[in-house]
Amino acid sequence: MLHFARWKTAGILLVCLLGILVSVPNLLPRSAFPDWFPVRQVNLGLDLRGGSYLLLEVDLNTVVRERLDGMVDGARTRLRAANVRYVNLSADAANRRMGLRVLDAAQVPAAVTALRELANPVTLSTGQSVPDIDITSAPDGTVTATLTESGLRAKATAAVEQSIEIVRRRIDETGVAEALIARQGQSRILVTLPGVEDPNRIKDLLGRTARMTFHLVDETAAMAATPPPGVMFLPGERDGERYAIRRRVEVDGANLTNARAGQDSRTGEWVVNFQFDSVGTRRFAQITRENVGRPFAVVLDEKVITAPVIREPIIGGQGQISGSFNARSANDLAVLLRAGALPAPLTVVEERTVGPELGADAIRAGTIALAAGTLFVFLYMGLAYGLFGWFANVALLFNLVLMIASMSLIEATLTLPGIAGIVLTLGTALDANILISERIREEVRNGRTPISALEAGYTKASGTILDSNLTNLIAMACLYGFGSGPVKGFAVTVAIGTVVQMWTATVLTRLFSSWWYRRTRPKELPVFQRAGLSLYERLRRPLFRIFPDGTRIPFMRAARMGLIVSALLSTASVAIAFKPGLEKGIDFKGGIEMELRTPAAGDIAALRNAMGALNLGDVTLLQFGDASTFALRLPAQGDEGAVQSAVNRVRTALEEVAPGTRILRVEAVGNRVSDELFVGGMMALALSFLAMLIYIWFRFEWQFGIAGVATLVLDVTKTIGLMVLFQIEFNLTTIAGILTVIGFSANDKVVVFDRMRENLRKFKTMPLDQLVDLSINETMNRTLGTSMTLLLSALPLALFGGDTLSGFAWVMVAGIVISAGSSVFIAAPIVLYTGRTQLRRADAEAAPPAGGKAVR
Repeated sequence: MLHFARWKTAGILLVCLLGILVSVPNLLPRSAFPDWFPVRQVNLGLDLRGGSYLLLEVDLNTVVRERLDGMVDGARTRLRAANVRYVNLSADAANRRMGLRVLDAAQVPAAVTALRELANPVTLSTGQSVPDIDITSAPDGTVTATLTESGLRAKATAAVEQSIEIVRRRIDETGVAEALIARQGQSRILVTLPGVEDPNRIKDLLGRTARMTFHLVDETAAMAATPPPGVMFLPGERDGERYAIRRRVEVDGANLTNARAGQDSRTGEWVVNFQFDSVGTRRFAQITRENVGRPFAVVLDEKVITAPVIREPIIGGQGQISGSFNARSANDLAVLLRAGALPAPLTVVEERTVGPELGADAIRAGTIALAAGTLFVFLYMGLAYGLFGWFANVALLFNLVLMIASMSLIEATLTLPGIAGIVLTLGTALDANILISERIREEVRNGRTPISALEAGYTKASGTILDSNLTNLIAMACLYGFGSGPVKGFAVTVAIGTVVQMWTATVLTRLFSSWWYRRTRPKELPVFQRAGLSLYERLRRPLFRIFPDGTRIPFMRAARMGLIVSALLSTASVAIAFKPGLEKGIDFKGGIEMELRTPAAGDIAALRNAMGALNLGDVTLLQFGDASTFALRLPAQGDEGAVQSAVNRVRTALEEVAPGTRILRVEAVGNRVSDELFVGGMMALALSFLAMLIYIWFRFEWQFGIAGVATLVLDVTKTIGLMVLFQIEFNLTTIAGILTVIGFSANDKVVVFDRMRENLRKFKTMPLDQLVDLSINETMNRTLGTSMTLLLSALPLALFGGDTLSGFAWVMVAGIVISAGSSVFIAAPIVLYTGRTQLRRADAEAAPPAGGKAVR
């Protein structure tokens, strides 16, 4: 209704005012507000502010192996204490178990009892406590201790949580501000480092387990070929150096309370001074007192960094580690020791680094695209729909404000794809206003009074608006569920914009229309052009129509041809998608991409020679932009460790051939992660198709569901074909573009289907092919209008959005054009052929008999 109670009007205006107030703090830096002020702002992603993104993986195999090694040592001690004779005591990490054979069968129960003492309790979600190992025995005297699933999960969870805490401590020690450390999945840790252009030092600190232990040196076993029981050979600091170390840990580095870098007062060399807690102090004093004159090795991550001879008992709990240190390495070791040892090694499986210069360029490009898209869309709506188009433009401004406010409240992170999502929201947000304006125009043509036409326009369009926007939300939910990193930001931005625009289109513009109507009480609505009007009156009315009113094109005469041509194009697209194939981006095939800038005009030949000498595979080095900017691409290097090694070698080689070279952007993705990202992207596409089918089937008849999903498949295949032809990279960003195309395409089909369903009820005897033609002609301005607004917002992204978003934007442009045609020449013919008898039979059965009422 156009009547708004005062409380409702006040509530709407209050929402708009709050949106402005919540959005305004984003215009000022956080430091401009006092500490007590509860300011909430949208955070800039690393691709906009610059910084590094690291995805670390905890080596859970090491956790299992260490648990089994501990069980072996414990079993040896307990079986000796129980006088149980055994052989073949060993651990099998692959099968997560430890086994041995008891020589005397009568001692098997005693062995089982002794091994049960090795178990640690695990608390299940039900609150029940169970052991983490399962002990079994066989008739031949074999006793096996196997880690249980619950024990393994508990160990893995504890290892990841401990690793997160230690990673946080280590990064805090480096002074990096606003770092984000969060768990991702079962065994991975996400680390974002704003402002860090070269994360090498951070990677070194995070990649070291930093487990320090103190062992006695077994000098008698030093010359043996193989280590005797209870002894292990470990390398020293210098090449070829080897120490025979007793396996028993005499003092654990976990008992350290402090570690600081310093210089030895006698020699001036850099050392690390450490301090034990009370437990470590007592143990250290006891060991040094009992072993005066013997070497005492300090082992860090299975490497002996020093092995001094104990000259006298050390009872103060303080010590000094000397070695081949400089100021930085000594300080780094002190940081590691203060933060604590990781329970297992961490591997960098994905790295993305963006320099602040590139981030500033991305913001500038996004701002230009946003401004251009806003201008084009505003002009189109105002000129094509007159007064109601200007109402929609004002509502669109509040739509952007409320989007920013919503993102501020949840402190969302705005990424470069997120800016693309805001730009695209300009186009999709006006879809609802176009539906309302076209419906109002249609009701006026049917002879309704102005107030009745306004009421009917908002009321009848509301169902279609809800259906069309829910399809877009489904696509974004699939993208968020299976996307990664910045792509999730795109999904969140578009989803928030979709929800907000449904409110601004159906509530805010309705309030504007109500105010205008009550003030002017017009005898007719300004939805048609009239001759002899003043310039002011002409500007209030539409200046043009994309599709002339009253047109009756018989589209279904070309139904068969449309389906044949579409099938041929989609078949050809699928064929070329396999050969020559899509150009997969680094997200999906793994590898290394770098963008670099030399201090002066770069020598591309010298740079190519330096990269070729690294023997890292087929190196691609291209110059773009100016003479000092280059793009470097390397193929996948195998496992994640090899990828990180290659990144470091490239950095070193660039510094040698062109000193002062700045790395503007780094993306390094290992094979395993790229496979996971590819599977996730395909899952997002498949689930979006399934969700669309279920939704359209639920809201319409099954013929519409089949037609909708079949058309989506054909639209996507043709879009992929164009990507192959124009060598657009297939990566996470273009997956986001394809999913947006799916959402828009489904939106477009729902509008046509909704009018078909309405006409099926309205015209009981009209032949189905004529009814389909009528429905298409009646909705052509709606579909073309929405396509136009989306196209006007996507084109600036393609032209001004920069290299990162150009592929995404061109996919959008292609998808918009393809989807607009498919609604007419694919979706409608499928409904016509599948429903020629079924849809008409359903209506005949639902029609009431003469003199009776329909039964529902």
